[in-house]
Amino acid sequence: MFTRKLSDNLYLIDLKPAGFENFIASYVLRGKIAAIVETGPSVSVPNLLTALREIGVKNEEIHYVAVSHIHIDHAGGAGALLPHLPNAKLLVHERGAPHMINPTRLWEQSKLVLGEVAELYSEIPPVPESRVVTPVDGMRLNLGEHVELKVLETGGHASHHISFYTNATQGVFPGDA
Repeated sequence: MFTRKLSDNLYLIDLKPAGFENFIASYVLRGKIAAIVETGPSVSVPNLLTALREIGVKNEEIHYVAVSHIHIDHAGGAGALLPHLPNAKLLVHERGAPHMINPTRLWEQSKLVLGEVAELYSEIPPVPESRVVTPVDGMRLNLGEHVELKVLETGGHASHHISFYTNATQGVFPGDA
C-alpha cells in the first residue's frame, strides 16, 4: 500500500483504484479524532481501510468523511466505507446529499459518462440519511489538538463542490476546484 506522511497530522493514501497507482488519493487528517478527505470509488475502499491500519488510525477514530463533490472518483466509495467507521458522518454539499442517500440516478449518469470506467470503479452504495451532514461555508470542525477543518463553498467544477482548509498545514483540499 502507498501511504505518505505529509506532516505530523496529515497522511496521503494512494487508493490505487483497480491497480492504477498515483491516480486518486485520500487524505487523513488527525487531531484527537480524525477525518478522511475524499473516499475515491467503491473499488478503493479495501485499500483505504488497509492504509488506515498501516498508519495506525483506528476505524473508531474517524469522525468525518469529507467529500469535495459527489462524482464517483471522489465520493463513490462513501457508502461502502461508512459501515466500517462507526462514528463517522459524511460531509457533503446540500445539493449532493440526496444523490449520496439514493445514488441510483448518480450511478446511471456515471455509467453514461464514464462507460466501462464506471463499472471498473464499482457501483455507488447508498449512505444512510442519518449519517449525512450538509456543511455550510465557513463551518469549522474541531478535530482536537489544535487541528481544524474549515468548509469552503467552491462551486465551479460542480454546483455541489466544496473544499476544505486545514490550519494544521495551512493547506486546502480542493477536489477538482
